[in-house]
Amino acid sequence: MNPGDSFISGALEEVKVWVEANGLTLHPDKTHVGNCMMERQGFEFMGYRFEAGKRWVRDKSLKAFKDKIREKTKRSRGDSITAIIADLTPMIRGWYGYFKHACKRVFPPLDGFIRRRLRAVLRKQQKKPGFGKCLNDHVRWPNAYFAKLGLFTMTQA
Repeated sequence: MNPGDSFISGALEEVKVWVEANGLTLHPDKTHVGNCMMERQGFEFMGYRFEAGKRWVRDKSLKAFKDKIREKTKRSRGDSITAIIADLTPMIRGWYGYFKHACKRVFPPLDGFIRRRLRAVLRKQQKKPGFGKCLNDHVRWPNAYFAKLGLFTMTQA
């Protein structure tokens, strides 16, 4: 038995007492003790993943956010790009407002994902095939173009 094991079991017992005193219960399958300062011993809570001393956005939360973006940026939507951006911006702001304390590396790829989806919509509106991934699309509709239309950018927030 490690010297730290008695400390860990005592801490878990103290948490159990507090939880039960407040009318709550711990789920036996989900409750575990680990050191969130070490790799692969973190935990997930309220959309975040706490691991290796950092706060990450949970994978399930990222997937749900991307699915909402996909839903609002369907190529066959039929709205103007300004209407789509006006619809997206409050959702992006709210999501960023909640997850702004996460590791900053998650935001640039998400911003790029959103702009790529918008470029695909613009291509469709011009009756051109493709999904907005080519360099010509980036030159035709640079990041500044979307910023001028009012798109919220998490990287610059």
